[in-house]
Amino acid sequence: MMKVSFFCILFLSLCTSYSQEIPNFTEVDSLYREDQFYIGLTYNILANRPNGVSQNSFSSGVHFGVLRDFPINKNRTFAIAPGIGFSFNNYKQNLIIQKNNNLISYAIPSSTINLDKNNLALYFIDVPIEIRWRNSTPQSHIFWRVYTGLKFSYLVLNQSKAVTQNQTFRVNNNPDFNKFQYGAYIAAGRNTWNFYGYYGFQNIFKNGNVNGESIKMNAVNIGLMFYIL
Repeated sequence: MMKVSFFCILFLSLCTSYSQEIPNFTEVDSLYREDQFYIGLTYNILANRPNGVSQNSFSSGVHFGVLRDFPINKNRTFAIAPGIGFSFNNYKQNLIIQKNNNLISYAIPSSTINLDKNNLALYFIDVPIEIRWRNSTPQSHIFWRVYTGLKFSYLVLNQSKAVTQNQTFRVNNNPDFNKFQYGAYIAAGRNTWNFYGYYGFQNIFKNGNVNGESIKMNAVNIGLMFYIL
């Protein structure tokens, strides 16, 4: 009987000790971070177009990447978030880019020329740096947010393709484009749906003119941004 009692006491002591070491999975994480990954879908606009240059159809963009959230106040409602990402911007417009003997030229088709297709595709590596406000809590991931900042981009590839009834013009890695571009953006919304807007401060082209006018277009992106923990 003494042995049974001893083993019972020993068993209960071990159980108590083990239960104290088991982590409490329901405990609130007071050091949480928000919105580490992003995916964006945008409609792309060429601002400050030269006379005669117009857009047609739907010019789309895809943006995705990762951000590191660094809260800067006790309630973790304000944060700074640097990151890195990738973006693809497609512009459907009527500016024909041609390359002859390594010389780049630009033209706007006359009304007698049927322009079947004219795409300009730009691929970037992005470095966003943003200031964040949100009213999130450790208990809930449904909250309002306003994120704004600067995005620095490096153009890794550009491709243009124009197709008329008689000819096809293709130009890859046009040196007239600015390799480094930057602009300001804002993302604001609640939970899943967030409005996104970007305005590029740098001209897309560093050289080039059409009909005697310099090409000084800059990018404007409007769309939706989705954040993932």
